[in-house]
Amino acid sequence: MAEKKVFKASDEAKGKAKQLRMFAILAWILGMGGQIFAIFKLISNETLTWLIVAIVAILILSITGSLLWKKANKLDPASEKNKTKFFIQNQLGAIMGVLSFLPLVILIFMNKNIDGKTKGIAGTIAAVALVIAGITGVDFNPPSVEKYTKEINEQTEVVKSLNHDTDNVYWTKAGNKYHIEGDCQHIKGRDVINNGTVKESWDQKGISELCKTCEKRALKKNEEALITPEANEFLPSE
Repeated sequence: MAEKKVFKASDEAKGKAKQLRMFAILAWILGMGGQIFAIFKLISNETLTWLIVAIVAILILSITGSLLWKKANKLDPASEKNKTKFFIQNQLGAIMGVLSFLPLVILIFMNKNIDGKTKGIAGTIAAVALVIAGITGVDFNPPSVEKYTKEINEQTEVVKSLNHDTDNVYWTKAGNKYHIEGDCQHIKGRDVINNGTVKESWDQKGISELCKTCEKRALKKNEEALITPEANEFLPSE
């Protein structure tokens, strides 16, 4: 029975994930700062336009933070064993998206110093932004160590079935797929072509998809190898 391979993010992947999380947190902090400024300075009839501008800016920062956070989670996923940590790490974008707007929405609708028109326009836009930020932050298919482990082992078997029972693939620094053929047209001529197992491509680069060109090429080779011996049976004997 083949040994089960367990996913473990490389130090490089962890370092990149840490950097992305720092930028995500910075974006959320700036968004929160924008919300505080909007609450204290922009909720009035005279500054409605600037309040709308602030809401849009906060939304951009919130979405940016969420996208960066999700990208970091793909590089360095949490384990499903710790349910609380797993939930918070993967859904923090949604939590921050809601927090970036909820106080502002409440205070706009509760403010007695603005008229109904301003309240309706600003409140509606802020509420819509809250929903957009919250949904964008949700990870509906969160990555995990266990999920990656399962996929690595499944993909290893696929590669071995296509590659004469050999777990050997190629990938490049800029690519997002691994290749069975080292001379594949998509990587041929590159200065640096990495070589290793499916698991190593996951660990080092986070690559999780086989090149379709290589897959078709390998299938064709295997089919030809099966057809050739059978065809020889029909050749006339000397």
